[in-house]
Amino acid sequence: MVDHGVIKVLLVDDQPLLRMGFRLILEGEEDFHVVGEASDGNEAVRQVGELQPDVVLMDVRMPTMDGVEATRRISDAGSEARVIILTTFDLDEYAFSGLQAGASAFLLKDVAPVELVHAVRLVASGDAVVAPRVTQRLLETYVRGGSVPGQSPSPHRDPLLDDLTPRETEILTTIAEGLSNAEIAHKFFLSEATVKTHVRRILSKLQLRDRVQVVVYAYETGLVVPSNPDY
Repeated sequence: MVDHGVIKVLLVDDQPLLRMGFRLILEGEEDFHVVGEASDGNEAVRQVGELQPDVVLMDVRMPTMDGVEATRRISDAGSEARVIILTTFDLDEYAFSGLQAGASAFLLKDVAPVELVHAVRLVASGDAVVAPRVTQRLLETYVRGGSVPGQSPSPHRDPLLDDLTPRETEILTTIAEGLSNAEIAHKFFLSEATVKTHVRRILSKLQLRDRVQVVVYAYETGLVVPSNPDY
């Protein structure tokens, strides 16, 4: 997805100062190129089609069209762009809805510069979940808690799960728990290359975009049942 090691980023926020701040941070890195800016969801959808960014930093609360609907349209259009939702609160219904709509991660707007840079690189690689513990807490609050309007607290089993091998089911569960490829490889005494192959097959069989979508899927189908971890 990333061409010649340069990550193309689109900034979407209705606050010009925030866009400028993110631009200054990202353009300080040799492997980032900010290809455009948008102030609402409509503009974001149009620019994703025109500019073909690798990563979109997407505010959730914007006029005209919010970031959740924009993310949904970008995902439904089959774009390869990965969306990172920007939010003010970690336990945010909008952030959860953004993940459901196809976002690959979410970040708080006051994220430290080094964490922002790291997160964009991770999402561009398609190989990691940003802040898995926070993502897990968000999902436990809204999916399993049934706190989102219209969201049933009772999970449904997806028949696509029957297409997974026993090993793939095991690995699916560990991805949903936030484990990295290296941690999964260590747990099951496999090579990282083998784990990556399993992950690709899981995504293909379940028709999911990336690892964060695996986490959302696992909670929604009840494959992962939240414990009560000490946060």
